[in-house]
Amino acid sequence: MTPRHGSTVDGVLRRSARRTPARVAVEYRDRVWTYQELDEAVSRAAALLLAEGLTPGDRVAAYGHNSDAYLIAFLACARAGLVHVPVNQNLTGDDLAYLVGQSGSALVLTDPDLAARLPDGVRTLPLRDADGSLLARLPQSPPYDGPEPRTEDLVQLLYTSGTTALPKGAMMTHRALVHEYLSAITALDLSAGDRPAHSLPLYHSAQMHVFLLPYLAIGATNVILDAPDGDRLFDLVEQGRADSLFAPPTVWIGLANRPDFATRDLSGLRKAYYGASIMPVPVLERLRARLPRLAFYNCFGQSEIGPLATVLGPDEHEGRMDSCGRPVLFVDARVVDDKGADVPDGTPGEIVYRSPQLCEGYWDKPEETAEAFRDGWFHSGDLAVRDADGYLTIVDRVKDVINSGGVLVASRQVEDALYTHDAVAEAAVVGLPDPKWIEVVTAFVVPRGEVTEAELIAHARERLTPFKAPKRVEFVTELPRNASGKILKRELRDGSSRSQ
Repeated sequence: MTPRHGSTVDGVLRRSARRTPARVAVEYRDRVWTYQELDEAVSRAAALLLAEGLTPGDRVAAYGHNSDAYLIAFLACARAGLVHVPVNQNLTGDDLAYLVGQSGSALVLTDPDLAARLPDGVRTLPLRDADGSLLARLPQSPPYDGPEPRTEDLVQLLYTSGTTALPKGAMMTHRALVHEYLSAITALDLSAGDRPAHSLPLYHSAQMHVFLLPYLAIGATNVILDAPDGDRLFDLVEQGRADSLFAPPTVWIGLANRPDFATRDLSGLRKAYYGASIMPVPVLERLRARLPRLAFYNCFGQSEIGPLATVLGPDEHEGRMDSCGRPVLFVDARVVDDKGADVPDGTPGEIVYRSPQLCEGYWDKPEETAEAFRDGWFHSGDLAVRDADGYLTIVDRVKDVINSGGVLVASRQVEDALYTHDAVAEAAVVGLPDPKWIEVVTAFVVPRGEVTEAELIAHARERLTPFKAPKRVEFVTELPRNASGKILKRELRDGSSRSQ
């Protein structure tokens, strides 16, 4: 057999277990795993999955909540040569059936409270807390001793968030993800001495591949939480058990709006990472004012690139608070026009990427793959401006730019203007069809005080060129979003999630 010298996702853990076998790798509720124990559990779980009749290359869907079992199952799939398919635990009905069916998953690993949502006839194996669960069966399973996967083998179908269309399964190889882990470690200053808390869903690429797996690669102690609960997070910080946290802007907004945000001792929090959607500049300014010694990192990218593409470090924020930074170690990026030619600095264009972190295309979607990968570059769909120093600022998603009377309006600029009003808790701006203007700039606002539509429109007009100000404001109790915090603007446009 030809030797396989490439690095693999499960190999990341194996090396850490050999370096620091007795160090604590993961804490979840009352369970603690050392690196050696975690590595052994992964080998036993890999053998258990193959004993179910699966063969390398089979897809295995994971439909569960955050847990140590979820992590072990992912790494076990990687070690056994299976293709892991993470599924949003909030999906139900046709959305859930689509992902399981489109991926061709031969088995679904699930938590018992979610199993009843799955389509009839789907083969399942419980992850935990039930007779026959993966965790309960580990002690009886022999460790896996089969061949290692190859670096070019698929390890995950990482489905896009589906904010603008049906989700597509980005085909991620071991090679792509391991390159992305090294990019994350270097760009985000990850250290074995950090105490990260992982509270976002592990099905999402940001929490799993930008933080948890890179931290396991360098030997840190990781606390996995069920959800981003403010009480639990603040307690961990005050107890000295967590000093590093990633969260999307929606979660940071929620933490900043808590009554005890101003009184809890959060001085032990050293690193704050945000991403998954655009952070409103006024919100970031409030956070920095409250915690001036906290190092903020802006993480930007998308599923197809593993997902980290650019980072704005803590010493780079001044003067460019709205920037998403510069490309990470293994990413080459350009800003181009609709013909693929580079645009001058300061001119909006689409970001395109070339990187070993990129997916191999979309699972069973050749037309979408050909459309996204053109002329040797991956076309992201993100509209950005590059400055003379190489810093990128996201203007909008290409599909979210509003055409109002033939003039293009970036929704982010309007949202930032609205966030400067004290009565705006959250805001999302979209273009809705209009017989006169083609699209009319419309703001959906979650208020946190008394305010009228006329007041917010006037407030925006004072800060924007008048044609960019919203012509309509709709007040809602919440904005539709996926579990990673991304606002689902397509649902606002089609009206399916408006709640007056």
